[in-house]
Amino acid sequence: DLRHKSEVEFSRYNFEEVKPSIQFQLFGVYEEEAKKLLQKGLVLPAYDYTLKCSHTFNLLDARGALGVSERERLIKRVRRLANKCAKLWLG
Repeated sequence: DLRHKSEVEFSRYNFEEVKPSIQFQLFGVYEEEAKKLLQKGLVLPAYDYTLKCSHTFNLLDARGALGVSERERLIKRVRRLANKCAKLWLG
């Protein structure tokens, strides 16, 4: 399979190697960057950082690093960014 090595390595990273403390920091950095870009009207770069937030959330979730309430809070934060991107895109 052409993608087997990639799947194995990324699965190992996602489930064994991700350091939650670093991912929490990255989530905050990505979120702040998305907010800054939205304020400047740069919807596509802001959306890119929103996707980074979503991916970082998924890494934390896969590692079991989120409690129920924290998981809900992060989902709301990503959703808020995505909604702002959509509204800006639609004008």
